[in-house]
Amino acid sequence: MDAIVKNFPAVPATDGRPSQKEAEDAVRVLLRWAGDDPAREGLLDTPARVAKAYKELFSGYDLAAEDVLGRTFEEVGGFDDMVLVRNLDFYSHCEHHMVPIIGKAHVAYLPDGKVLGLSKIARVVDIFGRRLQTQETMTAQIAKAIDDTLQPRGVAVMIEAEHMCMAMRGVQKQGSTTLTTTFTGVFKTEPAEQARFMTMLRGFK
Repeated sequence: MDAIVKNFPAVPATDGRPSQKEAEDAVRVLLRWAGDDPAREGLLDTPARVAKAYKELFSGYDLAAEDVLGRTFEEVGGFDDMVLVRNLDFYSHCEHHMVPIIGKAHVAYLPDGKVLGLSKIARVVDIFGRRLQTQETMTAQIAKAIDDTLQPRGVAVMIEAEHMCMAMRGVQKQGSTTLTTTFTGVFKTEPAEQARFMTMLRGFK
């Protein structure tokens, strides 16, 4: 997993980031390349809208997962069983074609004396989702961020997603989904815990 994640810093450097005007000019170039006229009425404001949308869609580059996960709670009343957050919707973009990846993330961990606020897990999924991604890398990044910060007995992450690079272009296979998993700690070393994670996913309505 480390080999997958190490080339993706928590917050990429922003030195040399193009200006708003440069981003808008780039959109105008793409509009012309596509065969349209960026000077026509319907497209006059499109470059500014696209730049604004990209700032939101790729806001994960400006956030660090460790900052979101920084606060934990140790008053758990002796609880040490699995915590599972299921069906976390996310919207990402394929790093190869810059088209959407639409999916759900399921995240579980086995506490070792402290727990996370549940919203923190959702925010970590969003941080990594709002970057150019591959599904495999995103799955590993989520697991590693939680594992490094919380240091639980184990983390399990499953992502199921539809890739528009397969649905809209290329083989054009609409409705196909890709499933990826990453396990750390006891989820990786004890098959029974993996099986329990899968069972809870199927039984959790």
